[in-house]
Amino acid sequence: MSESVYKVIELVGTSPESWEKAASIAVETAAKSLRDMRVAEVVEQDLVIEDGKVRAFRAKVKVSFKYHIEED
Repeated sequence: MSESVYKVIELVGTSPESWEKAASIAVETAAKSLRDMRVAEVVEQDLVIEDGKVRAFRAKVKVSFKYHIEED
């Protein structure tokens, strides 16, 4: 394996359906602008509650992607 550097960012995805869907939305949205994503780790889950009912699931996700340096 060659030497590489990866950047890690933290994202929060939301979904009215589930934590899994919230995490998927975060990763799929990031994939539209990031390249070479490698690993995603769900680090936190919480709920949005309104009027005593769950309205949204939220997943905080750490995503790593390969860091590329543009050469002149």
